[in-house]
Amino acid sequence: MTSPSNADLAAEILRRTEAQEPGKSICPSEVARAFAPPAGTPGAEDVWRPLMPRVRKAALGLQAEGRIEILRKGKPVPADQVRGVIRLRAAREPSSEPSTEG
Repeated sequence: MTSPSNADLAAEILRRTEAQEPGKSICPSEVARAFAPPAGTPGAEDVWRPLMPRVRKAALGLQAEGRIEILRKGKPVPADQVRGVIRLRAAREPSSEPSTEG
């Protein structure tokens, strides 16, 4: 199996986060596992685990573009605070309601 490109990883992140209900998130390992043989196949874990640093890097790039949010303990975090266990979700759309401030 050929290793996915960084563009492939980013596209899979976007596909999976956009497929979620608003506000719902995905685990980055879901993205990595999408490029591995089915679970239970001998060696499957050897394929997806090494992809995790690249998935995280692709997520950081998408976050910088404003296309996804990276969550830590359920809250969006800036890139310099991304560490440990994270989740990914589609960026929230800016509110289109008119401001009531006046």
